[in-house]
Amino acid sequence: MSEEEKTVKKAARKTAVKKAATKKAATKKAATKKAATKKAVTREAAPAAVEQAVVEKAAPRKVAAPKTESGVKRLSVTLVRSKHGRLKSHKACVAGLGLRRMHQTVQVIDTPENRGMINKVQYLLNVEEA
Repeated sequence: MSEEEKTVKKAARKTAVKKAATKKAATKKAATKKAATKKAVTREAAPAAVEQAVVEKAAPRKVAAPKTESGVKRLSVTLVRSKHGRLKSHKACVAGLGLRRMHQTVQVIDTPENRGMINKVQYLLNVEEA
């Protein structure tokens, strides 16, 4: 094969690859346009359907009972050792109790969840009944 024939074949391959790439891009664009129009149609129809569902199913609202502070038992929790260098779960418990820095004191409600966090990191804390 001569040099000219090789260059002609290379050029033909390049144009074939470019054509295939443009075809793929065109089909992708068409697919995204179809998907966008479908979404637009469903978004326009959705508010009407939601309004009908809301009108049909109007459940009575629940009113929260007022919280009384006198009957709630509280604990005073102080961070007395650093949380740096501790396990991730221990740091999460300290954060869950609302403690951010050393010697900070917070009051938490005496619940089983808070007691569990306190028990997990009791070596970092000082706990008193408030």
